[in-house]
This record gives sequence, C-alpha cells and structure tokens, in this order.
Amino acid sequence: MTHILNNNIPDIYQFSENCEFKGKMNQNRRLLNSGRKGTKPTITEMSDPVYLDKPWRKFPEFDAETLKQLKGDILNYQPERSSVSTANILLVGQIGAGKSSFFNSVNSIFRGKITGKARSGSFEHSLTIAFRKYSIKDYSSGKTLKIRLCDTRGIEEDFAVDTQEMTYILNGNIPDRYQFNPTLPFTPKTPGFIESPQLKDKIHCVAFVVDGSTIELIPEKTREQLKDLQSLMNRKGIPQVVYVTKLDKVCPAVHKDPTGMFHSKAVHDAVEKAAVVMGLPRCYVYPIINYESETSLEPNFDILFLNALKQTTDFANDYIEDEDDKMAKPTYQYCSIL
Repeated sequence: MTHILNNNIPDIYQFSENCEFKGKMNQNRRLLNSGRKGTKPTITEMSDPVYLDKPWRKFPEFDAETLKQLKGDILNYQPERSSVSTANILLVGQIGAGKSSFFNSVNSIFRGKITGKARSGSFEHSLTIAFRKYSIKDYSSGKTLKIRLCDTRGIEEDFAVDTQEMTYILNGNIPDRYQFNPTLPFTPKTPGFIESPQLKDKIHCVAFVVDGSTIELIPEKTREQLKDLQSLMNRKGIPQVVYVTKLDKVCPAVHKDPTGMFHSKAVHDAVEKAAVVMGLPRCYVYPIINYESETSLEPNFDILFLNALKQTTDFANDYIEDEDDKMAKPTYQYCSIL
C-alpha cells in the first residue's frame, strides 16, 4: 500500500501473492499498448516484483553464444573412460513432478521442435509403466548423444518403491523396456535379467525431479521412500542431483522471462527447500522449466536444461572414473595364520 500511495507502482502492474513488490525497475524495456484505438504502443519501464538486486547464483549469460556453447558441450560429451561409451542418468521423482517431461524437453532441443516421445501428464497414477533407457539424437548432425536418460515409475504415496527392484536398476540388471508389474516383482528368474552387468550397464548418476510448487506438501510416506532410495544410492556411491520443476507456479514471471530465474526470491526459496528436503548441497539443485504448453522452442528454457545436464554429466564422469579405478586395482585375499 505504501508503494501505491507513493506512486511507486506503475500502471498495468499485476499483483502476485507469491512475489512481493520490491520497487525495483526491470532493466528490460517492454512494449505496452494503451488499448485506445488509433494510438501507437508506447515503451515503458515495468516494475518487476520478483527480482533481487543481485543474482542468488552465478550463471552464464542468457544469449545465443551460451546456448551454442552448452549445446556443443553436450554434443561432444563422452565419458572419460573407454570402458563406458554412454553415461546413464536415472530420473526419479513423484508422479506428476515432470520426469518424463524432462526427457521430452531435452529431446525436443536436439530434434529442433517440440516432441513427446515419453508419455507425460498429470494423472492419479504413474504414466511410466516400463523401465526405459532413452537415447537422444541430434537431428541437425545425425549424431547420437553419449548420454542416456533412464525413466522409471513415478513415486506414489500409496505404492511403496521396491528397493530390491531399484537395486537391480542401479546395478544394471534390468533391461530396457522391462514392464513393471506390482504383483510380480522383478527377480533373477525374470526373463531378460542381466546376470553379469558391466559398468556401462549401471546407473552413473541419479537426478531427482521435484515439483518446486509442492515441496513442502510432500507426504511423509513419500519423503521416507525418497530417503530410503538415497540411502541405497549413497551406499553404492552413486552421485545425485535435483531438478526443480514447475517454477512458473512458484513465480509466474520466470516463465515469461526465464532470464530472471536467478534474480527471483521465490525460485531461490524453492531451491533452498529442495536442498533441505533432499539433503543435498544447494549447488546440486538446478531450477528448470519443462516444455508443457509451448508449441515452439524457447532458447532460454534450453539454456537452463543444457546447463543442468552438463553439470549432471560431470558427476556421472566422477562416478565412472571411481568405479573404473576400483575394478582396475588388484584384489588381495587374506588368510589368518593360527
């Protein structure tokens, strides 16, 4: 109200219960039409209620050069050890959080158009009914990326995650396209069971996909399932990252202008909450905006995706290198002398 009385708030300013007006003028000049017939649009400085004075995380510039560089980095990525040709990244998250949408979004970037290869949407139960290892092809060069995004069933409050089944996924025992059956768990006797998986078959990094608008509402049962899965991954030394989605519900302005992502207090708070809930350092948490209602690509969305994916491949490389070193070291057998 003080800002209104002091005439600080401009005409055509939209209030948001999630974003407090800070009196900061957006540096981007926007075109506003007065709406009167016969009048020309006027350029006006618009106040943006979500931007902090300084970015809460250092991030590359949102421009064509950054997009080209990141896309090139992903296209040229290759695991640093010859024993593994492709990094396997497993997507894990609640139903409706955006796991499959993340794959579709990344796939769209390299197809050059919006695609929907993986089933996605908001339903009561998980749309993912099979374990998939999705390859990604860059259609401009014909090159297949050295990254596979692996998708599995969404976590549901009333359907506990089978930790043994997840163990088989992490170890590389479950083949691509295996269809989950809640009444018939996957076992070594299941057709297609990979008995002696190699490092190339295993999961090299896990990406938890979290809905940024409902972090505080995650049911206790679901949190316990997530912690159990993390304990399993930690025992195996598998690195983990977090992709925070649906930030347009947290702060609508970043959907219209993604370049404000790291100036948004609401996004900052969502990332902080995700880090606390998942028990991971904040630098392992990446805000993204999945393609959902868009019918064409948005370069600034792509920059967020590619940066998150690039960081994830760095962690996958660390794991591959560590595991490869373990296998290279000679093993010793000890016996006790009585």
